[in-house]
Amino acid sequence: MSKIYLAGRSSDTKIGKLLKKFSGKVNVYPPGTCPLTVQLSLLQASKNQTCGKCVPCRDGLPQLEQLLSSILNGSATMETLDEMKNLAIMIRDTADCAIGYQTAIELLEGLETFHIEYVSHIQKHTCPENIGQKIPCVTLCPAHVDIPGYIAHVNNGDYADAINLIRRDNPLPTACAMICEHPCEERCRRNLIDSSLNIRGIKKYAVDQIAADKVAVPRANVSTGKKIAVIGGGPSGMTAAYFLSLMGHKVTVYEAKERLGGMLMYGIPNYRFPKDRLDEDMRAILSTGNIEVKYNVNVGVDISVEEVYHSYDAMYVAIGAQVGKKLRLEGVDAKNVFSAVEVLDQIGHGNRPDYTGKVVSVIGGGNVAMDAARSALRCGAAEVRIVYRRRQEDMTALDTEIESAVMEGIELMLLQAPKSIESDEEGKCTALWVQPQMIGPYDRAGRPAPMDAVSKAPERIPCDVVLIAVGQDIVSAPFEEFGMPAERKVFQAGLDTAVENMPGVFVGGDCATGPSTAIRAIAAGKVAAHNIDEYLGYHHTLDCGVTAPEAKPNNRVPTGRVNIGERPAYIRKHDFEHVECPMSHEEMLQEAGRCLRCDVYGCGKLEGAVEK
Repeated sequence: MSKIYLAGRSSDTKIGKLLKKFSGKVNVYPPGTCPLTVQLSLLQASKNQTCGKCVPCRDGLPQLEQLLSSILNGSATMETLDEMKNLAIMIRDTADCAIGYQTAIELLEGLETFHIEYVSHIQKHTCPENIGQKIPCVTLCPAHVDIPGYIAHVNNGDYADAINLIRRDNPLPTACAMICEHPCEERCRRNLIDSSLNIRGIKKYAVDQIAADKVAVPRANVSTGKKIAVIGGGPSGMTAAYFLSLMGHKVTVYEAKERLGGMLMYGIPNYRFPKDRLDEDMRAILSTGNIEVKYNVNVGVDISVEEVYHSYDAMYVAIGAQVGKKLRLEGVDAKNVFSAVEVLDQIGHGNRPDYTGKVVSVIGGGNVAMDAARSALRCGAAEVRIVYRRRQEDMTALDTEIESAVMEGIELMLLQAPKSIESDEEGKCTALWVQPQMIGPYDRAGRPAPMDAVSKAPERIPCDVVLIAVGQDIVSAPFEEFGMPAERKVFQAGLDTAVENMPGVFVGGDCATGPSTAIRAIAAGKVAAHNIDEYLGYHHTLDCGVTAPEAKPNNRVPTGRVNIGERPAYIRKHDFEHVECPMSHEEMLQEAGRCLRCDVYGCGKLEGAVEK
């Protein structure tokens, strides 16, 4: 008996290793893959898992596979779609276990989501023209930077060429090297061998070797005589200003504060992104020569939106989301209760609060909450707690930021919904009351929603300071009064960033999407610049003067990923100095050498693959 048991365990272990490889292949399906092919793969995987006990799953899934295969091989008709739908509904409603009914549910969702693709396969026997395998990292980068190309330059030691190739699509290489959330790594094909490249780390190595403002920007085109106003000197506004300037247009940036950078300057603490490094990107952008900056000018307050609009040939609104959202909470007006965004803004201005010996509670689960909590610790707080109403896996903050906060001694109080703030006779905060939660069904956003754990009594969390980090808001009123449409303060525009029925007005970044990432704001600025150029009657193309070097043979040896280290937590938590340690030359060579050059091997040349 024991031998049979051990043999079974050995077989399961081997299968487990095989399934790990299988899941890796699923995770790196490249962008642009035919969705019907993906659905067929998932359907076949489910069919292979059936136990065979119930007819709907045992016989129904193979029939669905045959029908879907007939669509892919060109032998199906439009009636096939109805047959698939009816069969999937039957399996959904009658299968005994999740292998059957969940597979049917997913197929039904696919029939609706990919209806155009299904029809195209039936009528034209092919995918729509927009479907085609793409380079994963380039496609998933919102700005579509030539990542394999600049990694190859870094590997060759050509750091200036790497920076210029990045700036062809993203004029803030230093900012993204420091704080980008690197979506480009999600489907890196290196995962088929070991793990994804540390793309951000390689970029950081390049800008650590030579500052961005020491690398000459491309020469601007001849002057067009056109003038564009850019409202907001954050990542989106400065990206648009950079490209418009190189196109030959005269750009005037209206910045409400005394320095450029927006939330990069005033929302991200120095320990994550030293401000002198941000200045390197800004100086490089201004070196294009066609950009004038009007500092400390708040459009809508110091000058009307209408006056700006009528003074220029086009206007790009990129004001970001720079104020904290309020929380409807009893006692929220007590003393020592602050917006985390405003506190970070004050720290960015050099006005650090003194929390010496105090207990600080931070409400929220995003990157702003992590920044506020870690900053409070550096401002002398004796204890810092992050209070969040969901689970840790539901937090929107980066896993690395959560891990760093915990390593620095910050406590995560999870599944605790803020209920009220207690204060003393002087109106000072003394405690945060919370209601324990339990996680429940998924909400419309696709996240499991918390709900009150009614059997658990509210709990009191003693604290001296409460920082509220539940989101950021947009100061949209002056622009709405001007006539720009907004929904819940988010400006409405088309995919081309143009505002409907307002000729020459474009919007982008957080004020057009809601709070998002720096790289998405940069991408919006790039798109807006090209669309403004088209609106003005031009079609400029820009040459960065650099192309990707010739690809070397792939290194196929499984090798561990090089992660960027940080200074020890017991040291770094007491100061605002940069926490990350530089990557060594040997580490860079190893990491850059792992790139599989998907722009050459497997996907074809990059030229023409990325739309501007």
